[in-house]
Amino acid sequence: MSIFERNLDPTPANYVPLSPVSFLARAARIYPDRIAVIHGERRFTYAQFKERACRLASALARAGVGKGDTVAIMAPNTPQMLEANYAVPMLGAVLCSVNIRLDAGAIAFILHHAETKVLLTDTEFAAAMKPAVADLPILVVDIDDAGGERIGAIEYEDFLAGGDPSHPVLLPDDEWQAITLNYTSGTTGNPKGVVAHHRGAYLNACANALTFGLGPRSVYLWTLPMFHCNGWTHTWAVTLAGATHVCLRRVEPAPIFAAIADHGVTHMCGAPVVLSMLIHAPADVRRPFAQEVKIATGGAAPPSTVISRMEAMGFAVTHLYGLTETYGPATLCLWQPGLEDLPLDDKAAFMARQGVQTPMIEEVAVMNAATMTPMPADGATMGELMMRGNTVMKGYLKNQDATEEAFAGGWFHSGDLAVMHPDGYVEIKDRAKDVIISGGENISSLEVEEVLYKHPSVMEAAVVARPDEKWGETPQAFVTLKADAEAVTERDIVVWCRTYLAHYKCPRYVTFGPLPKTSTGKIMKFDLRERAREE
Repeated sequence: MSIFERNLDPTPANYVPLSPVSFLARAARIYPDRIAVIHGERRFTYAQFKERACRLASALARAGVGKGDTVAIMAPNTPQMLEANYAVPMLGAVLCSVNIRLDAGAIAFILHHAETKVLLTDTEFAAAMKPAVADLPILVVDIDDAGGERIGAIEYEDFLAGGDPSHPVLLPDDEWQAITLNYTSGTTGNPKGVVAHHRGAYLNACANALTFGLGPRSVYLWTLPMFHCNGWTHTWAVTLAGATHVCLRRVEPAPIFAAIADHGVTHMCGAPVVLSMLIHAPADVRRPFAQEVKIATGGAAPPSTVISRMEAMGFAVTHLYGLTETYGPATLCLWQPGLEDLPLDDKAAFMARQGVQTPMIEEVAVMNAATMTPMPADGATMGELMMRGNTVMKGYLKNQDATEEAFAGGWFHSGDLAVMHPDGYVEIKDRAKDVIISGGENISSLEVEEVLYKHPSVMEAAVVARPDEKWGETPQAFVTLKADAEAVTERDIVVWCRTYLAHYKCPRYVTFGPLPKTSTGKIMKFDLRERAREE
């Protein structure tokens, strides 16, 4: 034993398990009278926010919830979602946030698989939730925030009233203890339950506050669903900063612009569809605002036209990348000196990269998945994007095989194909399953989509593989045109692509119309692949 290890064991004086639950206690102590939560006409200070979270924790404990139990919630971006993100972990219980777009069958699977003990559910979703819980022995608490059918034993505010406001803000015995359970989309079968721990949630929230520039003067607008990776851990990061949460029940242009103007919003997050929604919002719903609004977006890289139009409206765009398995953001396209002086196309090309690891993840690499060796940092050689560190999940609930596969070789395998640039920035080229192999040549769907987005009449685009007797696969484009676009034909789109791409990369088929999206705004390529196979 080293001399430095003798009689130097952790004590309460020098070791406290990391948990984001502590952020609320700190904010309530330092900023008791600061407005913590805005929801319509309702306002809660940080002191009131803490009291409500403690009441909920106490009420859940009196309902029999304890360490390791699962409490599920299905609600939009409302104060009740925020309160649950603190109250449930205070008990050592695990919060399972359910996607509000799911049908009854998917909801029932999740609630059963998670062994849910108590469910908090907004009455807006009663039609899907009622059959989902019909055969499950769980306590259902209705959140009657906007009116709807009550299906539970008690309403949320009445449930809260039975709780003790002095319930202690308890931290876990072990920071590796599970804090949340979030389910993947389940596009090829039943969804997988991603188990997160207190340590990872704490660290990822710290990383978000640091990289996004959150502080006590910040005002964060909830356009990203809180059920999605716990709002990329911003449910905790905003509180850590002592900033204000502005809740938004529905993500629509009019209330977004109104909130930005009325509440002085400084930060928000969302999928690319949110950016597109704001850009194409009718003039009569737009509101002027004086402050710069930082907006972080994940998913596909924002095209140069989107970046320029967002900047013209007063938004500063940051490109992020992450997965449910990494608590949300794992990399970001970090600013470099001179970036703002670059021509727009060069700036957009740089911002298209997924960037470098966030401060709290240990390492990000582009690897050969077969040999587990790094690919050359030449900006051209593709490999699988992998990561390791404290902000990677514990694993998949009740799915050891999937967990071992995800962690093979001591790295988390993202399933995304990427290149590493000489400057250390990674750039995703495609999902492994989205690469189109035509005549033996790999075609990046993202590369084709970037060209489509530059067309003056195109609002949204997605490219997938279509079966082809001669080439095996060929690209098919699905395109949504702008409302005021002139008539555009399939041939017009093909000719446009041939101007910028090698001909074998260009789509041979083009389908016009709205694109299917997930609840977080991601284009559902698996649906489009099915349509391409059937057409």
